[in-house]
Amino acid sequence: MDGDTGKQNNVPPQPCETYLLPPRTDPLRGVEEDNHPEAAAAPDQALLPPSLEDGGDHHNADTKKVTFPSDEDIVSGAVEPKDPWRHAQNVTVDEILNAYRQGCQKLNCKPIAKVLKQIQELKDLTQRNECLDLKGEKLDYKACESLEEVLKRVQFKLVDLEQTNLDEDGASALFDMIEYYESATHLNISFNKHIGTRGWQAAAHMMRKTSSLQYLDARNSPLLDHSAPFVARALRISGSLVVLHLENAGLSGRPLMLLATALKMNMNLRELYLADNKLNGLQDSAQLGNLLKFNYNIQILDLRNNHILDTGLAYVCEGLKEQRKGLVTLVLWNNQLTHHGMGYLAAALPCTQSLETLNLGHNSIGNEGVHQLKDGLISNRSVLRLGLASTKLSCEGAVAVAEFIAESSRLLRLDLRENEVKTGGLMALSLALKVNTSLLRLDLDREPKKETVKSFIETQRGLLAEIQNGCKRNFILAKEKEETDQKMRQSASMAEIATEDGPPTEEEPSDPALQKAGLQNQGDGEVGDGQSEKSSLLSESSAGQSESNVGPAETCLETEAPPLCEDVLDTLQRFNLGGRVFSQERVAVVAAGDDERFDQELSCFPREEGPDPADVVKGKSAGSGHCGDVCGAA
Repeated sequence: MDGDTGKQNNVPPQPCETYLLPPRTDPLRGVEEDNHPEAAAAPDQALLPPSLEDGGDHHNADTKKVTFPSDEDIVSGAVEPKDPWRHAQNVTVDEILNAYRQGCQKLNCKPIAKVLKQIQELKDLTQRNECLDLKGEKLDYKACESLEEVLKRVQFKLVDLEQTNLDEDGASALFDMIEYYESATHLNISFNKHIGTRGWQAAAHMMRKTSSLQYLDARNSPLLDHSAPFVARALRISGSLVVLHLENAGLSGRPLMLLATALKMNMNLRELYLADNKLNGLQDSAQLGNLLKFNYNIQILDLRNNHILDTGLAYVCEGLKEQRKGLVTLVLWNNQLTHHGMGYLAAALPCTQSLETLNLGHNSIGNEGVHQLKDGLISNRSVLRLGLASTKLSCEGAVAVAEFIAESSRLLRLDLRENEVKTGGLMALSLALKVNTSLLRLDLDREPKKETVKSFIETQRGLLAEIQNGCKRNFILAKEKEETDQKMRQSASMAEIATEDGPPTEEEPSDPALQKAGLQNQGDGEVGDGQSEKSSLLSESSAGQSESNVGPAETCLETEAPPLCEDVLDTLQRFNLGGRVFSQERVAVVAAGDDERFDQELSCFPREEGPDPADVVKGKSAGSGHCGDVCGAA
């Protein structure tokens, strides 16, 4: 049997038997071809073309012919793509109300009273309305589906879904609607802990496809390992998203690694908020450092209330050295930093040319840390705002800070609240302000510190008043200089129009007040970065200085600048020589009147909750226990 089997294996395969094929019916004859013995006897011949089968007889009666319709008849119809806004044409408020009520009735759910009220208050249906506020409402799947009757007819600037108890089904439905109808430019989905994997997948699709979404707030909405890849793929593409809030989203570990890797290729994101994510000083900080090495477009990086530590600060500073342009605000508030990490920061500060706001508040830096940081700050030419609140400073540290103030010609705001700065430190700060012409706001504790000598309490009050008067003087001089520069630009432009031989060479008009402070313009009529930043603080100082927490409010303000002695005048003039570093971007912002942006940049120092008349709270800080934006409350 084995030999027979071997022989059988050498036999070439035989063609398939004809009975394995299903019977074929000839549509012309109406009979089965396999019933004819000729067809069964010669299966191979049935596969040959007629020319080979019958000797080229093209007039055989069995030949099949195929015809096609003419070109104009080949397309029977066409379907136009659906217009997402076909329901929004010439719509009225009553129609929206009726459509929403009918949608709720079909889905067997109760209309939301807050939605009905907001629909009734709609004014202009041809433009984006301000807000669709659903904050605090419990939205199940049916409630989310019923909202499509509103979203398909009206667009909004902000859709607020904070704390709406969204689940996977409801979140997926809403995100698909917002993407399809381009419903919002700002979307708040914070405090929704049950969005789930499918919800985040729909959110990522929305981020990738929509062209209108610029702001996404996902605070306190966990973005876990299985959901992070979807968001990372969406962020890898440079979409329309500019601001991303991911505070307290559980990002430590793999989620942060995926996001940081994706953001290296993102060109549009400008503000990234990662507070309260328990980011550690090893892998997480290394990812942040690598992100700063490759991404020069992020302008605000908020890392407050994490565990960066001194080891993590070393990684961050390595990336900061590469930020020749880009990063403007770095918030390291409450990250368990000590004086050991200030050496890394002092080495990075001279390298960066864009960093304007550095917030180191609520870290145990101490006097030794400020001494290390001082040289880096003096070498740096970009820092405008510095936060050192609650950093364990005493008079010794205040003296080091005063040295920096005396050397700086650009610093606009300094926060030294919640430190043990007593008479000696206040005296150093007061003397520094006599030679500084840029500082417009110096935040100190309102009440004097306890001293062993009771008379020093009154001395502290007097020094606090001198410090506030120095800031007031700088404010007045900055305002006068801005007005003078504006007149100079206007006169120069008018002269260019009036003459054909080019602009005349005129002497700069003299301003006694500016000459007195050594602030007469030394350049060619350009507006420097420090100048435009000062102009942005003018509106703030009128309110902030009048209620400043650096001494008694009623007794410290003066309408005129105090007289200065000759040696102080000489020092002021010496510090003003050489002009300032110019920034065309800041000039453009001033010209455009972008007050909102300046409001965000003016004060970068968050504070603990509680009444403080010196701060106008813009909003609740994301994921932290203090008020103010990341740039603080001006």
